[in-house]
Amino acid sequence: MSEDRILLSDMVFHGHHGTLSAENELGQPFVVSVELRLDLRAAGTSDDLAKTVDYGEVHRMARGIVEGTPVRLTETLAERIAAGVLQDHAAVQAVKVKVAKPHVRLGDTVLAGSAVEILRRRDAG
Repeated sequence: MSEDRILLSDMVFHGHHGTLSAENELGQPFVVSVELRLDLRAAGTSDDLAKTVDYGEVHRMARGIVEGTPVRLTETLAERIAAGVLQDHAAVQAVKVKVAKPHVRLGDTVLAGSAVEILRRRDAG
């Protein structure tokens, strides 16, 4: 696997996800980071966008998922983003997705945030 990466860090989208009714009704910010692992040598030597991943497409896909149909779990958002990247971009060997909810309240404790981070690799088959 290549050590090359494209990083999209801290994209902020507004979504209506969660297990609490207030989360679904009011919505909240979700901070998404995506790391694409792929060989960037051909793109770097040719200066050709067709030989890499247009990260604008990844941004639009992630936004569509987070701002789209509500789900209960942050894990579901991360899985959908990772699956979309692997489905739409054959050159990507692996994808790491982090989805964070800033300012989470657990009982009488306020956290700076909570996050889910997953790493999914393309099947070798």
